[in-house]
Amino acid sequence: MILLVILVSAFLLSWIAGRLTGKWSLNYSGNLAVAIMLIFTGISHFIYTEGMILMLPHVVPAKKLVIYATGVLEILAAFGLLSPRHRKTTALLLMIFLIIILPANFKGAYDHLDLTTAQYDGRGPAYLWFRVPLQIGFIIWIWYFSFRQLPNEE
Repeated sequence: MILLVILVSAFLLSWIAGRLTGKWSLNYSGNLAVAIMLIFTGISHFIYTEGMILMLPHVVPAKKLVIYATGVLEILAAFGLLSPRHRKTTALLLMIFLIIILPANFKGAYDHLDLTTAQYDGRGPAYLWFRVPLQIGFIIWIWYFSFRQLPNEE
């Protein structure tokens, strides 16, 4: 739920600031909000590494490295979304990435993981089941603000 709060709050604050200053567009505000959220999630890969490792299938080698690498990728994607030159490529790769990692949420929910403590009980399953439609919403958001040309926008 915190990811949704971060996304919507960042969008609203950015949009209001953009309207007051006339400095940026609705598309930029949408991408800035995702970028802020991605920085938050990327950093969480380094804080909650052990819990995220438990979400990966047993066949994945070097799990800790995979978690760190995906955290770095999320942070890099945040910057890519803010660059008009790289936005569409970054958005496309990010949407593919979100689809690829979606099964980890199913596995984590099925295994009753609590990512904040790396235990098998707690609020983890409810959160991870919530992440499935949320992640689909993120994909739609990224497409909307990165590919769709809004009237009177950039």
